[in-house]
Amino acid sequence: MNEGERGQVSGSTAEVYEDFFVPALSQPWAKRVADAAQIRAGQLVLDVACGTGALTREIAARVGPDGSVIGLDLNEGMLEVARRKAPTLEWRQGPVEALPFASASFDAVVSQFGLMFFDHRGTAIEEMMRVLRPGGRLAVAVWSSLETSPGYAALAALVQRLCGDRVAEVFRAPFVLGTPQVLHSIFAEAGLPNAEVTPQGGTARYPSIHSWIDAEVRGWTLGDVIDDDQVERLLTEAEEVFRPFVTREGAVAFSMPALIVTATKA
Repeated sequence: MNEGERGQVSGSTAEVYEDFFVPALSQPWAKRVADAAQIRAGQLVLDVACGTGALTREIAARVGPDGSVIGLDLNEGMLEVARRKAPTLEWRQGPVEALPFASASFDAVVSQFGLMFFDHRGTAIEEMMRVLRPGGRLAVAVWSSLETSPGYAALAALVQRLCGDRVAEVFRAPFVLGTPQVLHSIFAEAGLPNAEVTPQGGTARYPSIHSWIDAEVRGWTLGDVIDDDQVERLLTEAEEVFRPFVTREGAVAFSMPALIVTATKA
């Protein structure tokens, strides 16, 4: 994968991600992932691929002063924003495929919307289980398949028509693990044949069509792979394509489900 497909972003892009995509997408799932991991006061927790720290901050509130949470991400741009948002928390830079922690260090390990970008997913899962203590809980969330998210399916089709297959492939990357069958296979190969996969419904909400498309360009990967003319065409045609998803207030809302995988270390 190239850097865009792996979720590598600049500091300015990370700011857009935090300001726009976290409230629209990530934040509503932080409570669900923390619930799935059965986070409670006093625990030691690792958040893998923490991004700008939406889930990390949720866990910090749950573990309280007697517990602790570490947010780890490969991308320094994301971590810069995370440190500014929560300077008292511990943030570490590093790859999930070689976690810089001793075995059996954590009561829980979580990862929200990062697994699809890992270079070696099986190794990453093995590493997350390695640093768990016996009885510790793993919870990993990924987006469901593109077909289950009509807004992003329509945007992917529009991007492909205007920008070509290569750009569309990058855009589809977050959805590539979005079925229970694929996840069961990956976790079984990593030594977790009994991992549970739970589909959960969700909704993406954006202030407007223009703000959504603008954020997709500035806050993720499209800005690096399309030119100004393509951006203008995308913005113009989006007004018509996404009209079915516009609410009476002018916002955009559509189904955006996810899958949460859980496992307990023996």
